[in-house]
Amino acid sequence: MNFDLSEQQEILRQTISHFAKEEIAPGAKMRDECARFPHELVPKMANLGLFGVMIPPEYGGAELDAASFAIIIEEISCVDAAVGLLLASHNSLCASHILRFGSDEQKCDYLAPLARGEKLGAWALTEPEAGSGAQDLRTRARAAGEEWVLNGEKLYITQGSVAGTYVIMAATEPDKGADGISAFIVERERTGLQIVRVENKLGVRASDTAQIRLEEVRVPKNNLLGAYNHGYRDALAVLDAGRIGIGALAVGIAAAALRASTSYAKERRQFGKPIAHFEAIQWKLADMATEIDAARLLVYRAADLKEKGLPYRRAASEAKLFASEVAARATSQALQIHGGAGYMKECPVERYFRDAKLCEIGEGTSEIQRIIIAKELLRRSDGKGAR
Repeated sequence: MNFDLSEQQEILRQTISHFAKEEIAPGAKMRDECARFPHELVPKMANLGLFGVMIPPEYGGAELDAASFAIIIEEISCVDAAVGLLLASHNSLCASHILRFGSDEQKCDYLAPLARGEKLGAWALTEPEAGSGAQDLRTRARAAGEEWVLNGEKLYITQGSVAGTYVIMAATEPDKGADGISAFIVERERTGLQIVRVENKLGVRASDTAQIRLEEVRVPKNNLLGAYNHGYRDALAVLDAGRIGIGALAVGIAAAALRASTSYAKERRQFGKPIAHFEAIQWKLADMATEIDAARLLVYRAADLKEKGLPYRRAASEAKLFASEVAARATSQALQIHGGAGYMKECPVERYFRDAKLCEIGEGTSEIQRIIIAKELLRRSDGKGAR
């Protein structure tokens, strides 16, 4: 088993790291304070092909492997997790759903603008009364001649107010529960699609999160995405892949916390010497570094399994679960190492601390990940469980 990055992946890592430090880092603090979406970064990221990371060249994308996608998300999230979340959700939720389950016509119509960054993608599953129990959707889609008509509300939608293309899950046969849900492609300009509000969040504040309302939104019959009543099962598959991205995002936040803490520990002096000389600080740094390395390897393992076409649901949940909790621990320790300075808004670690919490909630809470992992373990009669 080779744990080294390929030459191409290392070049990619260095390129994205340089771009993040030069273009994304300077405005990260201000965007966080103002909760301002990074519109000015969209064309710059589009020029690097970051909105079509996994989309095939025939649709305008780069079609990189899953590990390369994780590298991109980690390096950008190490500077600004809100921008990392923008890219993760656009690529691994909206675009990925269309790529995996869309018709040839849908791929031709929708993937190219998404890959070029001309339109941002949003993926709408969560509702005011349907989160982890998404089979209880109240958004409805009914057939009306050659159209589908959608009604309902969606909550906590990333890119909810700035997207040009939405993938929206709705109940087509509500009495069937999870087996009566379908997915639809909805363009922003459709009459009846309303932005209810943009959320004011604890962390990743520069990421756009909105509540949307659908009132008699009409889309053509061929905007049904995937098979009729197969939307929920397709959504679960999309989420499996998306968790690799969230794991990478968490690793990026944790790595930023470690980098800041190591630098601060060398500079901050107490009792006549840098605090890095004290064993209590050294142990914190050692634990952070060890857990971050382990989390990154879990992310890479899940990405490798996905790329090989092998089962990876359990691996993705393990990566997302462990990496998100590592990020929470690492940022908490970073605050402790920085002491009073870390509690101040001028210090970036307080932003890392707030950003990290999302990783334990988004795309399936830590509790949901433990349920998935346990089910995968118990499904196999030999006790080994699926990877």
